[in-house]
Amino acid sequence: MTGANEGRADGYGRVYQATGDQHIVEHHHHAPAWAEGPDSVRHPAVGRPPVVLRDRVGEMDRLRAAVEPGAGNSVHVLHGMGGCGKTAVAHTLFRHAVDRAGRIGFWVNASDPASLRAGMLAVAADRGATDAELTGARSGLRPAADLVWHHLDASDQPWLLVLDNADTPAVLRDGGWLRTSPAGTVVVTTRQAAAHWWPGAELLQFGVLPRQDAALVLQDLAPHAGSAEEAAEVADRLGRLPLALTLAGGFLAHQILDPWDLAAYRRGLDGAAGHHPIELLDQGAETGAESRQLLSRTWQLSLDALAAQGLPEATALLRLLACWAGDPLPLALLAGAGLGAELHPTRVESALRGLLDHSLAELVPGRVRCLRVHGIVLDSVARATPEDQRERLAATAVRLLKAVLPEVPQRGAQSPTVTLLAPHVIAFLRRAVGWGVGTAAVEGAADCALRLVVAIHRSGDYASALTLAREALDILAPALPTDNAFVLRLRIRVGRTLFRLGRFEESESACREALDACERALGPDDLDTLDACLRLANPLGSLGRFEEAWNLKKRVARGREAALGPSHPLTLLARMYLLETMGSPEAAALPERDEIIATGPAVIEGWCSTMGEDYVMRFGAELNYGLALSTAGRPLEALPHARKALSGYERLLPGHPLVFNVRQLLGIILDAVGRHDEAIEQGERVVEGRIRLLGPAHPWTIEAEGRLRKYRDAAARTP
Repeated sequence: MTGANEGRADGYGRVYQATGDQHIVEHHHHAPAWAEGPDSVRHPAVGRPPVVLRDRVGEMDRLRAAVEPGAGNSVHVLHGMGGCGKTAVAHTLFRHAVDRAGRIGFWVNASDPASLRAGMLAVAADRGATDAELTGARSGLRPAADLVWHHLDASDQPWLLVLDNADTPAVLRDGGWLRTSPAGTVVVTTRQAAAHWWPGAELLQFGVLPRQDAALVLQDLAPHAGSAEEAAEVADRLGRLPLALTLAGGFLAHQILDPWDLAAYRRGLDGAAGHHPIELLDQGAETGAESRQLLSRTWQLSLDALAAQGLPEATALLRLLACWAGDPLPLALLAGAGLGAELHPTRVESALRGLLDHSLAELVPGRVRCLRVHGIVLDSVARATPEDQRERLAATAVRLLKAVLPEVPQRGAQSPTVTLLAPHVIAFLRRAVGWGVGTAAVEGAADCALRLVVAIHRSGDYASALTLAREALDILAPALPTDNAFVLRLRIRVGRTLFRLGRFEESESACREALDACERALGPDDLDTLDACLRLANPLGSLGRFEEAWNLKKRVARGREAALGPSHPLTLLARMYLLETMGSPEAAALPERDEIIATGPAVIEGWCSTMGEDYVMRFGAELNYGLALSTAGRPLEALPHARKALSGYERLLPGHPLVFNVRQLLGIILDAVGRHDEAIEQGERVVEGRIRLLGPAHPWTIEAEGRLRKYRDAAARTP
């Protein structure tokens, strides 16, 4: 670097003096008017550079080493999805190379052949190419790339060349523009992640920022808009994508008449006052911003490039993916994906590869093979999806979800694929309602939500099932009436999960409201109405209202047998509940008690005949029959049924909360027959399991602790 009172003019540009070290601010080559290139290749053509580059520490260390004295002969490819900050990193490196590392810097727009050619010829002019050489290259009389690299190789100063936005690598390859030179270092920014485009280059992948750094980006741009935690919450809402953070910070920093704070901005992102998040974000762009600096347009650049490469199906696939969430999406969901002529199933693989290559999607390693697309991308694409395509997209999303969500989920642990679908089902509900698709599509989305809620409930995760069911109902409220069948079933499921969580009063209220709605909308004998009856009976029994609960269970058993026959699984389930009721002390006063208990073997045999001997409900029948026998004072007869139930549940439902119900019954029976030590062992396991799964304050945990004390007292009294 030259001193403050020294300057060098080499005939190819102008040098401006500055206090302290010299900074080259402009450098032009005056070409003929018909062959104008960019205004300057010495100045990075970026929108709003970052105040401070956040995170990216390891990447910047490697890149700074590449511009140290003596370094060169290398290409570094910065790749990632649009908006992830690749250009910001290149800009920071450029400033370091020019201001501190003693290099001259060149910045060339490589987004299209014309811009790349003009920029590279301007670089050649900067490095000493004559007008005659440039005219020959422009007219095709000599290879343009050879001319540029001849002068770069001969440069008397080390350099850094940034080829920005090289999202179509064929543009670089076909012209021979990308080379190495001992005189300098090349940095490429691109959305194109496929390694085969970049042989011999060092690839650096960029994604979203860590939470704390993302919050700091907002605070750098709008330091007075709110607290660090508020900034972190907004950053989370934006998926910590650098472009989105920059636009949000720019908006907050430049509001004059009606300044916003971070809390107001968060409400706007969530749709307050009719704001759409993508429109709100784009308001933070500088006037005249290019498409790639706008969230509403930047992804379309990649889709246009894919269409030009013969993959218009990539747009259709991304629109389908926009039905779901930005969380890892099991790839199994895309099996059989198709949208008619726009996306034939045989083209899904190539369309997906195109999205991956252009960094619009990424594969997520793990036990289940997954795909992830950033949530901001999905919101932007969904907003731009033509209205006449939304119905078909929603119908396809329903079909694909139902293919992996069983209509009748098994009890116990669900497949890893199913457990990953919760955010996608909720996102799809929001999308379907927000798009304003028809009732059939919304009901399909509601059915998917119901299937997932049932699967999670049957896995024993009652709290998550409750949260999911309530969220689904909130989303569906403006789209489906309260007496819609899927809405009613979700309401019944809310009551069931509240019961399992020990919130009996809330469960009674939810189930009673659902029953009233079912009777009004469907009639007293409809199967959904009968299901609501059965679910209301459970909290009533736990609240000590035995007679009301018993009458509801009898109503269900009679109604199901009349509608479905005596051997239907739903009828057998109702008969199982009658047996279970015989386990209540109040049942001793019922004249039909012995008659109900005597049906136990037939109920067990019914399950074996209809569903197989190893079906989980068969062991539920063993459990309820054993409970009825034990309460009737027949513990020795009850013991083998309790042991069978425990053996089956432990094998089919390992770790499930229902296992501890069986252990509790086994402890009661063992205590009744005088085997107190074994009863204590079972009691201890029940207490430990219920504390772990349900918490110490759950009524069933408290009940188990009381029974354990009773067993210990009995053991202490036994000689």
